[in-house]
Amino acid sequence: MLKLSKKYLVWSAVIAAVLFLIVQVACDLYLPTVTANIIDNGVAKNNIGYIWSEGFKMLFVAMIGVLAAAGNIYFAATQSQKMGKKIRSAMYRKIMYLSDQDLDKFGDASLITRNTNDVVQIQNVMIQVLRMMFMSPIMLIGAISLAFIKSPRLTIVFFVSLIVLAIVVVIIMSFAGPLFKKLQSKTDKLNLIFREGLTGVRVIRAFNRDKYEQQRFDGQNRNYASNGIKVFMIVSLMFPIMTLILSGTNVGIVWFGAKMISNNALAVGNLVAFMTYATQILISFMMLSFMFVFIPRASASAKRINEVLEVETSIKDPEDDRNQNLADKESSLSFEHVNFKYGQDNHLALEDINFSAKRGQTVAIIGETGSGKSSLVNLVPRLYDVTSGEIKLNGLPIQNISQAELHRNISITQQKAVLFTGTIRENMQYGNEHATDDEIWEALKVAKADEFVNDEIGGLDAPVEQNGNNFSGGQKQRLVIARTILKNASVYIFDDSFSALDFKTDAELRMALNKNAKIQNAITLIVAQRISTVANADLILVLRDGKLVGSGTHDELANNNPVYRAILDSQLKKGGANNG
Repeated sequence: MLKLSKKYLVWSAVIAAVLFLIVQVACDLYLPTVTANIIDNGVAKNNIGYIWSEGFKMLFVAMIGVLAAAGNIYFAATQSQKMGKKIRSAMYRKIMYLSDQDLDKFGDASLITRNTNDVVQIQNVMIQVLRMMFMSPIMLIGAISLAFIKSPRLTIVFFVSLIVLAIVVVIIMSFAGPLFKKLQSKTDKLNLIFREGLTGVRVIRAFNRDKYEQQRFDGQNRNYASNGIKVFMIVSLMFPIMTLILSGTNVGIVWFGAKMISNNALAVGNLVAFMTYATQILISFMMLSFMFVFIPRASASAKRINEVLEVETSIKDPEDDRNQNLADKESSLSFEHVNFKYGQDNHLALEDINFSAKRGQTVAIIGETGSGKSSLVNLVPRLYDVTSGEIKLNGLPIQNISQAELHRNISITQQKAVLFTGTIRENMQYGNEHATDDEIWEALKVAKADEFVNDEIGGLDAPVEQNGNNFSGGQKQRLVIARTILKNASVYIFDDSFSALDFKTDAELRMALNKNAKIQNAITLIVAQRISTVANADLILVLRDGKLVGSGTHDELANNNPVYRAILDSQLKKGGANNG
C-alpha cells in the first residue's frame, strides 16, 4: 500500500490534513485542563467571573477544534477519493495495453474485482489512516504526558489497561488478518460465477440449468458469507471487550483517585481531567487497534492492484520506432516458419506456417474447429506474439513496428461481434473517428447494413444498447464489418465474420467487398467455415491441428487436397457450397 500512497497521494494535501489534525488533537487535549481549572479555581472557590472567562476560553478552543476537524476531514476525504480515481484510471490504462496472453493470467472477473472492490478497500483505509492512524498516536502520547503530569501514581491504572488491550488486539489480529485475505479471493470467485451466469443466461435457460447455476452461486455465496461472518464476528468482539476494559479503567481511576482526594494528594478537578485523559488514551489505542485489523485487508487489496500495475507486458514496442510509416509502403504480408503456443502449454497451436500475400489479394483460412484459424489471424495485430519464426507486414517484421503504427494499418473483425453502448454513428467512428456521414453510409452499404439502419430506427443516431442487444446476430455482424471497412488499413481481417449471415447476404457482401476501393488496395484475410465464403479467394490456407496441410486456389485444392475435399463434400451434401 505504501507504493500506491507514494505514487498517487498529493503530499502537500496530506501534510495539510496532518497539520489540521494536530490542531484538533491539541484542542481536545487542552479542554480537560480547562475543565479542571473551572472545577478547582471556579466552582470550588465560587468564583463566577473565573468560570465565565474559562467557559469562553473553552468555547473558543472547541470552535477551533471543530474547524480543524473539518479541515482534516476535507483533505482526508478528497485525497482518499482522488487516490481511488487515479488507481482505477491507471489500472484501466494498464489493462488496455496488456496483450491477450497477459490478460489471460488474471481473468475478467478478477480484474473487475481489483478495479472496484479492492480500490474501495484502499480508499476506506486511506481516509481512516489520515484520520485515526495519525490522530491515535498523537492523542495517545499527548494524553499520557498530560495525565502523568496530573497524577503520576494514577497512570499505573491505565498502563495495566493498555497491556491488556494490546494482548486482545494481537489475538484478534492473528485470527482476523488471514480471514480478510481469504475474503478477497472469495470475492473473485463470487464475481466469476455471477459474471458467467449473467453472460451465459440464455445458454443456462436453453439447457434448463437454472437450478444448477443457482445452487453453484448459492454455494459460493454461502462460503463467502460464512467467511465474512467469522471475520466480522471476531472484529466485533473488540467493541464489548474494549468497553469492558474502559469501564474497568474508569472504576479503578475513581477508586484510587477518591482515596488520593481524601488524603489531599489530588484535586477534584485533576481527577476529572485524568478520567478524561484516560478515556482519550484508551479510545486512541482502540482506534489504532482497529487500523491494525483493517490494514491487512487493504494490504491484500493493494498487493492485488500492484500485481496488475506492475505486470510486465509480454508484447513490447521496439526501442527505435522511427521511419515506420507503413502507409507509404506497398501492402504485403508474409508468415515465415511461424510457430505459436499459448502460455506454458507444450503443445503448439500453430506449427511451421508459411505463406505470403500482396496488395489486392484475398487470403482465406479454412479448417476444422480448433485447427488454429483464429490463432493465426490474432498473430498479425500482435494480440499474441509468435513463439518462433517471423511475420512481416509491408516488408517489416511486426516485432520492429510500434503497436500503435501496426494497429493503424490493420482493421479486424473478430469472432464475437462487439458493439458499444451509444449510437450507430459512434460505433462506426471507432473505425475512423474522422469519418463523414457519407463515408459511414458507404461502409454500411458495402456491409449490407444500410437496409436496416434507416430512418425508421433513427438512422446513424439510432441507439445501440449494451452489447448491441437491440440487434440480431446477423445485424451485429454486418455493423462490425462496416466498422472494419470504414478504417483505412493495409490489412483487413474478417475472423469468421460471416457465420451469422444467410448465403444470399454472404454472397452479396463478399461481392461488394471485392469491388470496394479500400479492399482492392489492401490485403484481406478471411477466416470462414463455409466453402462458399472462401471459394473466390486468391489463396486458400487449409489448417488441421495447427499445421498448414494445403494452400492454393479453390480448384487446385478441390482436386488435390483431401482435407479440403472432405470439407467440400460435407458441405455439398448439405447444399452449403454455393458460391453465390
